[in-house]
Amino acid sequence: MKHYFLYVLVFISGASVLAVEILGTRILGPFYGVSLFLWSALITVTLVALSAGYALGGRWADRGARLPRLCYLLAGAGLWLLLTPWIKHPVLAISEPLGLRFAVLLAAFILFVPPLTLLGMVSPYAIRLRAQSLNEVGRTAGDLYAVSTIGSVIAALLTGFFLIPNVGVNRLVLLIGALLILTAAAGLATERKMKGAAMAALLLAIGAIVASWLLVKDAAETGESVAAVKQSPYGEIRVVDTDFGRHMLIDGGIHTIVDSQSFEPLFPYVHVVDVTRHFYEKPGKMLLIGVGGGSVIKRFAQKDWAIDAVEIDPVVTETAYQYFGLDSAAARVFHTDGRQFLIAHPDTYDLVIMDAFGSSSIPFHLVTREVFGLIASRMNPGGVLAINVEALGWHDLIVRSLAATLKQHFAEVLALPMAEPPDQLGNLILLAANRKLELLWDLPPTLDRFSEDYHRNHAWDNRFAPDTRNAPVLGDDLNPVDLWSERINLAARKELHDYFKGEGMSW
Repeated sequence: MKHYFLYVLVFISGASVLAVEILGTRILGPFYGVSLFLWSALITVTLVALSAGYALGGRWADRGARLPRLCYLLAGAGLWLLLTPWIKHPVLAISEPLGLRFAVLLAAFILFVPPLTLLGMVSPYAIRLRAQSLNEVGRTAGDLYAVSTIGSVIAALLTGFFLIPNVGVNRLVLLIGALLILTAAAGLATERKMKGAAMAALLLAIGAIVASWLLVKDAAETGESVAAVKQSPYGEIRVVDTDFGRHMLIDGGIHTIVDSQSFEPLFPYVHVVDVTRHFYEKPGKMLLIGVGGGSVIKRFAQKDWAIDAVEIDPVVTETAYQYFGLDSAAARVFHTDGRQFLIAHPDTYDLVIMDAFGSSSIPFHLVTREVFGLIASRMNPGGVLAINVEALGWHDLIVRSLAATLKQHFAEVLALPMAEPPDQLGNLILLAANRKLELLWDLPPTLDRFSEDYHRNHAWDNRFAPDTRNAPVLGDDLNPVDLWSERINLAARKELHDYFKGEGMSW
């Protein structure tokens, strides 16, 4: 019976390793952004912890392998996971002054190395317990590692596809900790002298399960300013109210800002995108890729444009309807990938607006010569493409490279900048068309420095054709946009942490 239990124990241990690694993106992502350097940090920490666990577990087993000691490893990992939702905030506060790159490594190390090291010790220890003779060590090791890997595969699928969106991050961390302690309790119960320890572990696990549902909720990790926290298969969506308005954050990056009462858009880029209406004598048909809080939809729907919108995450759309005043009748919303929509739908449009980028995530498949060619084929004669992008200065490499890529299919490419001064982090709207980009009717004059008219006029008056000399053309085969977005994310996160400081908001 104990031999069969070892396989169960190893299965649960392997499943927990992958679940914890995936959960790491949701625990740290809202603070640092789910970017290349976050994944690199988590993978590095996981491999370091498992390597240490394998080495320590084998040596500890050689000193006298007994099932209760193996159960203590699981219980220790479970206890640490039970603490994780409570120690996360102090760890983030301690590590932030070290700079984002080192901070994410330190935070990941503190939060995940202890449980992952203990879980790494399980397999070599179980092999020592299971092997009866040297003649069967190889088969025993192979079987146990296979069972552990199968557990990891199942956990990866369940965690990403089902558990995070439906259970929530904090609850799931506590439930994994409780499962490890329950497994340890079951193992201890098989030993006559360990009945008391087994009962204590069982009571601790039951308490953790109760706490996960009664005491911990995703909104509990936030301050009074947070109206909602939702988990989806694509990211964490957070609604935050501050003195500056209502914000939609996706993985900690701001995607929408509106007035808390009227829901009028306050993000300057929304007003600058509005310039595109002045290229047309009358309203037409528009495709929007990336719904966010729905501010762009609302602006164009008010001016009688017919709108199709594509949003990969249904939870984002649901949040826009619930918290940002978006009317479901304002646009037909399709929940799919933007590029897949363009492939599957032959409809043509007068205006295409791409608003699917964040500071920590620029989907590489939406910024290639191939996808821009696809967009060009879906545009009516005289159509215009507008892309909202964040960059480090007006002449950032990402701006010039996107312009060079757009020029593969469009004769005219202009940038409408917003950052002041020009070398600062900020948004730009890239315009592309196979016609002259000239206003058919004037923009309203600027009467107030902080008005939406100012943003429109400032961007249009400072429009420029990006310098595309020596700028790489992005393609499906070669595309370094992930590296560029990581650089932008580093700067954006510093500003975000200062922006929300003192607002009663906890990450």
